[in-house]
Amino acid sequence: MHPAFSVVFFTTATGAGYGLLALLGVLGGLQVVPADFWLGLVGLGLALGLIAAGLLSSTGHLGRPERAWRAFSQWRSSWLSREGVASVITFIPAVLFGIGWVFFGRTGGWVAIAGLLAAIGATVTVCTTGMIYASLKPIAQWHSHYTLPAYLIFAAMTGSVLLNALLQGFGVASVAVLALSLLATLAGWGWKLATWRYNDRLEIATTANTATGLAGGSVRSLEWPHTEENYLLKEMGFRIARKHSAKLRRIAQALAFAAPAVLLAVAFFLPWPLRTIASVQAALLQFTGMLVERWLFFAEAKHTVTLYYGR
Repeated sequence: MHPAFSVVFFTTATGAGYGLLALLGVLGGLQVVPADFWLGLVGLGLALGLIAAGLLSSTGHLGRPERAWRAFSQWRSSWLSREGVASVITFIPAVLFGIGWVFFGRTGGWVAIAGLLAAIGATVTVCTTGMIYASLKPIAQWHSHYTLPAYLIFAAMTGSVLLNALLQGFGVASVAVLALSLLATLAGWGWKLATWRYNDRLEIATTANTATGLAGGSVRSLEWPHTEENYLLKEMGFRIARKHSAKLRRIAQALAFAAPAVLLAVAFFLPWPLRTIASVQAALLQFTGMLVERWLFFAEAKHTVTLYYGR
């Protein structure tokens, strides 16, 4: 599949934003995170800013971005539409939670309820995003039991690493959040390796023979369907060399998982200023690495429509 940067950025930014929002909603409501004015303003501002930036970026991949609103009407049958509806609904309790935290200086009572609802909305929205890809049967690499959990794990991972960096920066560090961010990073790494192993061993049953019902012989094209590249080949016939894929996998592992895990582990033993620097570096490296990982998520996927073009 064609890895358009707008969609790559969308999945990375919204995943981190929703993960951070969910953690702030739950931990803030439970009083684990203090109701500090600047922490609430910066933390919720960063979460909602990443979500908004990701959603706006996704419209850049549409042929007619001004008609994006029409997607909301298909929520009965489309996971993309359900994602749009869920994202809008989530903003309501998130804004109420932010108002209570920032303007009233409290995260208990009705503010805690709003935070919990925002966390539920964020989780549901991430699930709908994952289902957009997991429900696509023509793409075997996505239509598996690995796709949806990956979106949830990566959201929790990037969100917890961002939250840890924020808490460290505001001098209200939590050992529990630091440990959570490290464990989530290791879990994300393990899940990604398992996904790659599954995809590399995947045997796609659909071939030109099965598609035409001529399973007894060898089907081949006598003449190419087109004399030049068309929309389908551009969007669904993207190909990446095996050596480039292997190199990018190593880069993704180093930036998104290995380096952040080392920095977070070292942060346990560093004094406050250095611990903050290590935590912020882990968040920045991880976000960069996830852009590479998401790019590969699209580039390595193969759509069965390319069988028509002899691929």
